[in-house]
Amino acid sequence: MAVLFEKTKLLTDKQFHYCPGCNHGIIHRLVAEVIDEMNLDGKVIGVAPVGCSVFAYDYFNCDMYEAAHGRAPAVATGVKRAVGPDTMVFTYQGDGDLASIGTAEIVHAAHRGEKIVTIFVNNAIYGMTGGQMAPTTLIGQKTTTSPYGRDEAWCGAPIKMSEMLAAVPSSYYIERVAVNNTANIVKAKKAIAKAFRYQKEGKGFCMVEVLSTCPTNWGMSPVEAMTWLEENGYGIPQDVQVAGIGDSPLGKILEPKLTTIHFYYKTSGMEAAEMLTSLMESGNGGVCKEIKMGCELVERESHR
Repeated sequence: MAVLFEKTKLLTDKQFHYCPGCNHGIIHRLVAEVIDEMNLDGKVIGVAPVGCSVFAYDYFNCDMYEAAHGRAPAVATGVKRAVGPDTMVFTYQGDGDLASIGTAEIVHAAHRGEKIVTIFVNNAIYGMTGGQMAPTTLIGQKTTTSPYGRDEAWCGAPIKMSEMLAAVPSSYYIERVAVNNTANIVKAKKAIAKAFRYQKEGKGFCMVEVLSTCPTNWGMSPVEAMTWLEENGYGIPQDVQVAGIGDSPLGKILEPKLTTIHFYYKTSGMEAAEMLTSLMESGNGGVCKEIKMGCELVERESHR
């Protein structure tokens, strides 16, 4: 039987620790698949950051370094110069790491034309430390430290790292991509592959900025996310597919109607009450049985 899909060997079997809806898992897989498909296994070294992806060394099945906050490009510079041109070196960094405390390191790595690849994951917020405003937070975007939205007069405009580094003469390849739908995931993988290929050819500094989500710290329900997307010019499901959890009645009257996961809350509650009553009456400790209720996909109009 033909194999249609299998997990790349460049990812370990360790379960990701990321929040539901976070795009780090997708981006990890794209990077690992590119390394695998380019036959770079055993010829690549990664540098993990401080941030949500601080444990990236647990997930990538290759040699990894852990850098101090923002210092991944500096560490990668030393590694690349030590191991030589035949070993590919990449950094994997978030916007709080790269665009704030690590701004000097990334700018000067690009200025020197270091032959490394940087994967820059931009979710416009400090995801690991409580959802504070980041240098990349958009105007009007609410965070824990900008509860009324980012005010340009007070905080300045968001830093556009790709545009800034593209202006550096020694930067060879800078591209911004997204992973919010299938088409964009395909484009993102092509961009990552191009960056690694250019490093293999010894061209110069390469960075791929990947726009990502942070549902936990954005504080948006699927309904609010749909509204935000529409207000900012994205079509559902043409540009972005959205799904919810819990099958709220509100999902049935939205336009477009929300695809969601239905859980059997009422049945679960009845079963739990019956188990508790049985335990109380019997006087025995422990759980007498395990019940897996499952769930149901309710397909509506917010996905393709």
